[in-house]
This record gives sequence, C-alpha cells and structure tokens, in this order.
Amino acid sequence: MGLKLAVLAAALLAAAPLPRGASFLQTRQLADGSFVEQGRTGYPQLTAWATLGLRASGSAPRSKAVAARYLAAHESDLGSATDVALVALAEQALGQSPDRLLARLRALERPNGSVGGLLAQQSRRGGWGWTAGAADSNDTAAVVQALRAAGVRGRPIRRALSFLLRYRNSDGGFELTLGRGSDAQSTAWAIQAFLAARKTPPRGAFAYLKRLQRPDGSFRYSARYTTTPVWVTAQVLPALARKPFPLRR
Repeated sequence: MGLKLAVLAAALLAAAPLPRGASFLQTRQLADGSFVEQGRTGYPQLTAWATLGLRASGSAPRSKAVAARYLAAHESDLGSATDVALVALAEQALGQSPDRLLARLRALERPNGSVGGLLAQQSRRGGWGWTAGAADSNDTAAVVQALRAAGVRGRPIRRALSFLLRYRNSDGGFELTLGRGSDAQSTAWAIQAFLAARKTPPRGAFAYLKRLQRPDGSFRYSARYTTTPVWVTAQVLPALARKPFPLRR
C-alpha cells in the first residue's frame, strides 16, 4: 500500500506543475507587497513578473491590493520603456488602470505609432536582439508576441518562428544564443511566441519545462543550474498555461 501511495503522489505532483509553481511564488511575497528572491530585497520588476506568472496560472498574489499599491508606489523607479510596459501589464493583471504608465509609453511613440520601429529591426535571419545586427531567441519571441498583439501577420512572423527553431535543442528546450544550452526562460518565451502566432509549439518543449520543476514547485534555470527561482518560475508559468503576452482578461 505504501508503494502504491508513493506512486500516486508522484503522479499527482507531475500532473500539476501550474498549481505547485503558483504556490511557490505566493510564498515569496513580502508584507509590503513586493516579491523577492531568497536573501535579497524585493523590487518592482520581479513583483511584476511574479504577478503575471500568477495571473496566467489562474492564481493571484496572496495580497493583491498590497501588490498593486507597491507597484503604483514604485512607478517613478522605472527607467526604461521595457520596465514601464512590464509593470503596466502587471497592474492591469491586478485589475488596476495603469494610466500613468501608458502615458509614459505614448510619449515614446514615433509618428507611425511604433516604439523603436520593430519591423525595421528584424535581422536577415528573421530575429531581433538588444542591439542592431544582433539577435537572440528571447527578444525574438517577445517581439513576435508584440507584433501579433498589434495585428501583424504573414512573412515577418513566419521568418521569426523559423529563426526560433534554430535555437531548439535535442532535449526539447530552447537556448538564448547558439551553443549556450537549453534553459527554462528561453523555452518559455519560444512556446509563447508559437502560441501567439497560433502555431503548435515544437514537440518536447513543454516536457522540457516540466522536467525542470523542483519539489518546492519552483523551476530550475536549466538542467545544470538553479538560479533566481522566483524570476524563472514567474516566466515559465505563462508558457505552461499556454498563454502568450499580453494576458487576456
């Protein structure tokens, strides 16, 4: 009987990566509403990622109102357009209206409505990166989601997905840059890109992520490394929930 129970318990744990991951994230919220890695202090970007991961998994911070107040109180700390957009998404996921942050983003818009001219920055191979002439899987996957949210279809998306497949490894995971090795976050971003494009994510990607889940519900960065489990888990959960960004209400 003991062996049967152990087998059943193992099967239940393997079948429930989302609730376990969400429960882990909820334990990392501080009294001030922020989320924190062990031994460090909370900050708005990590709090935003944790909020989005929880929202995608059908859960929420233990103290939604406190998390919302924390993010609102730290809006002035956000220095980049990326951070502003990230926290705006999190505030919206908490049921708030991120009007101040959206106003900051609108101030960065070009006459054609873009922020940085995304399509013009696509590389010859079909990807995007932090700087001109460079491309990686994470940035490419993020841009695919942004373009699809803006209604872009066709060749730019197809080229981007083909680019992403170059970063897929035999273990089912995706890597950030060629030769670096598979990791959880790159795999999650790639899955979300395919979902945003309404394509089936490559075979083995979900299984790769599930293999990285630890007994406490968090996810390893890779098969070799465990680091920043709150951030990693927060970015894995939306992919496992099959929800690309931006999250829909």
